[in-house]
Amino acid sequence: MCYTENMQEHPHWAGWARFLHRWGLKDMAAALLDAGGPLNIIAAQLVIAGQPLLGSNHAGPWTALADLLENPDQARQFATFLREEKIE
Repeated sequence: MCYTENMQEHPHWAGWARFLHRWGLKDMAAALLDAGGPLNIIAAQLVIAGQPLLGSNHAGPWTALADLLENPDQARQFATFLREEKIE
């Protein structure tokens, strides 16, 4: 999948990748996304349940994260993106 295609279709991915890289969690997040299975769905529900605590200004990225966690194909694509993304 092309980098620019990912950025157009998934605008939050680059920011999430930078955040995970900065905290040294990029590889672990990719592994969890690959292996998470049903746990990803539970995590998505926790994200959705926690949205009111975050306020409406941050709903977009959190909704996108919940959608990613609920979609196994998208989760695998993001895991691949994390592994291939070169962050400086």
